[in-house]
Amino acid sequence: MRAYKVARIICIFSIFMLCSHFALAADVAKIGVIDFQKILETSAAGKAIQAELKSKNEMMAADLQKKGTEIENISKRLERESMVMSKEMREEKEREQRIKVNDFKSLQKKYRAELQKLQVELMQKLQTDLNAVTAEIGKKEGYLLIMDKRGVVYAPTSVDLTDKIIQRLNENK
Repeated sequence: MRAYKVARIICIFSIFMLCSHFALAADVAKIGVIDFQKILETSAAGKAIQAELKSKNEMMAADLQKKGTEIENISKRLERESMVMSKEMREEKEREQRIKVNDFKSLQKKYRAELQKLQVELMQKLQTDLNAVTAEIGKKEGYLLIMDKRGVVYAPTSVDLTDKIIQRLNENK
């Protein structure tokens, strides 16, 4: 009976030591989160990306506007002059108009694809820079894990490293 009590005390003591070890280990693990959207909106690199995309988009839109105006002018001229044109001449002008409209649509698709490609390239570069800065902070400050906020349901503000990451990104530029 006495051996049973000793074994029971040893078991309880072992469980207590094991639980206290996990409790201490939990305090040591540092976890941080970053907000990629905030980094994109407020960091110098993110603002540069947005400015470049906006500039390229405006240039493309102006070109498309110019081409659209040309097509409208051709349509109006065709409408005005269709009564005095021969049938062959009218068909030729209508064919030219259809070709211009198709060219406009093709150019629109091309510009959209170029803009998306540029956006992907710029975002990948930002992501690479962000990963380097995050890894540097993680190693230097002993973080076990740093995650993007989009994948986190809850995180206290004390683990949010976004502002620190933005500051380092801005220092690197």
